[in-house]
Amino acid sequence: MKAYLTRHAQVFMRTLGDFARSPAATLLTVVMIGVTLVLPTGLYVGLLNLQRLTLGWQPRGSLSAYLAKGVPHSTVIAAIRQIPGVASIRYISPAEGLRAFATSSGLGTTAVVFRHHNPLPGVAVVTPLGTKPSSVAHLAAQLKTVPGIAHVQSNLAWVKRLDAALALGHRIVVILAVALGLALILIIGNTTRAAVASRADEISVVGLVGGTNAFIRRPFLYAGALTGGLGALCALILLEAAFLALDGPIAALDRAYGAHYHLSGPDLSQALGLLGLGALLGWLGARIAVGRALRSRRI
Repeated sequence: MKAYLTRHAQVFMRTLGDFARSPAATLLTVVMIGVTLVLPTGLYVGLLNLQRLTLGWQPRGSLSAYLAKGVPHSTVIAAIRQIPGVASIRYISPAEGLRAFATSSGLGTTAVVFRHHNPLPGVAVVTPLGTKPSSVAHLAAQLKTVPGIAHVQSNLAWVKRLDAALALGHRIVVILAVALGLALILIIGNTTRAAVASRADEISVVGLVGGTNAFIRRPFLYAGALTGGLGALCALILLEAAFLALDGPIAALDRAYGAHYHLSGPDLSQALGLLGLGALLGWLGARIAVGRALRSRRI
């Protein structure tokens, strides 16, 4: 086992030496792989940010029950609590609604005019126990029968549309990732093929003295995996730079709308997953290229 690990360590160090002897070519390949990986990764992280942003909005499947004018909200809330399937109720008074409207719309001074005659009704935001469309629709029908409720509005329709859009986005990311992953395999495969051709005489001698195919493949597999891993690291650096560039405009947009959302890049698990995926694709591209060369008896 010690000898086996020693041989692998020697091949690893030799691969690093080969990279250091041709820094320009190595850097070009790494940057090319990084640009290839940054697009699907950026889209995926962007979708996660969008999904996280929507979770801060009104609860999924919630119902807004608008109270009639002059009806005590305590009576209506008590009646709603008697309905089965209600998880929670949050009451928004007309004054709270006016303050929220003034903040979100930016019409703070204009909204003062309505303080003595507030046109907004009280709202009871009802969160159901289940989020199935049938259970939400059944609860909405029950709320409409409660005395003192003038109108019931559900956010289930836009939640369905948002979920469909996010599902479509995830499907596009998967298709794009597969296509660009194949491109990455081809890039590293061509690089490996060129390296095999440049060392054909050396590899032939190794074969003549008893070197096995596994021994011949080993340095190329290490080179492919390291190139893919470095390309993934380059993609992470480019992605972080892009998020830093977007941080200022997003912060200004947050201040304009009174929001407090922070754009976040890949977390540790996602970063490690990307590094592992890059190394795996690099290894696979090198494995295919060297395998074809061995089968064609060119080395």
